Amino acid sequence: MDVKVDFDRCEANGVCVGLAPDVFDLNDDDELIVTHPVPEGSEDVVREAVAQCPRAALAEA
Repeated sequence: MDVKVDFDRCEANGVCVGLAPDVFDLNDDDELIVTHPVPEGSEDVVREAVAQCPRAALAEA
């Protein structure tokens, strides 16, 4: 599994970071960093993070 980020939509709200901190992080410039590929066993929590993104900036790839 992989995650695609639409950086034009992402506001770095951090909802995904709160749900899946082993996959998502924010750098010092508040830009989203995604672990590629998603670690095995993290798929369900990542799908939840994608669904909860307030700007719909995340998609399963």
